[in-house]
Amino acid sequence: MSNIKIIGLDLGATNIRGAVVNDGSLSDIVSQKIRTHGSVDDVMEDIYKVTDALLQKDKAEVIGIGVPSVVDVAEGIVYDVQNIPSWKEVHLKQLMETRYNIPVYVNNDANCFALGEYYFGKGNGSDSMIGLTLGTGLGAGVMINNRLYPGFNCGAGEFGMFPYLDNILEYYCSGSFFSNVYGLDGVQVFEDANRGGDHALKLYSELGIHIGHAIKQVMYAYDPQLIVLGGSVRHAYALFEQTMWQEIKTFAYTKTAERIRVEVSELENSGIIGAAALYYDHQQ
Repeated sequence: MSNIKIIGLDLGATNIRGAVVNDGSLSDIVSQKIRTHGSVDDVMEDIYKVTDALLQKDKAEVIGIGVPSVVDVAEGIVYDVQNIPSWKEVHLKQLMETRYNIPVYVNNDANCFALGEYYFGKGNGSDSMIGLTLGTGLGAGVMINNRLYPGFNCGAGEFGMFPYLDNILEYYCSGSFFSNVYGLDGVQVFEDANRGGDHALKLYSELGIHIGHAIKQVMYAYDPQLIVLGGSVRHAYALFEQTMWQEIKTFAYTKTAERIRVEVSELENSGIIGAAALYYDHQQ
């Protein structure tokens, strides 16, 4: 892996965060509130502020950007960005390359998470890996034969949309489970469970069964060597690990269930690192 300096940008619902990444090491992070309900140009100006600040500190040669949306990866066009109403179709790659005159790579944020884990986290050394993000929703990035597989429309790994029980997997297999099913605040349930509250612990046991079911769907679809759990729910792994594995062990193919590895991400700032890792995937 080269020591090329890459700007990694992570566009979220309320902030744009970035750093210069050099072989997995990050510079100081620059963050900027975005004008969520502003125009396309307003949000672009917010992105430019972060990028300008990083380029003033360090000379980078490439930019990678992760966005919460569907992406035309070849053209770098983003569609229907979550929580930014004006971003229906934005030619992000073209706008950034015109301004900075260096290569720009754009992809979905869940794909970026998977790439970050593959190059700099638990996925290092695996040839097939799924990065499963358990946050407000359920997303995934798919690595096959050492390359990111985004799908034809950048929609590979949308396991959260699979039908499940009376809804979809995401309804039950995310941090929104507690509010969706029981009308409870997830943070409060987490705090109660950590204090040993019986009801909260039972709820996490139930969540573990649902997550185990989601992992089985991933296994049936892609038969990966490794699944890495990311997102905010990963911090509660100890609370649902047992029932998750109980469900995984009901997988139809016993040997596959014995061999599958499930790890919890330990990467800090995985969105930034993963965006930078888009460069490495394009060098394969």
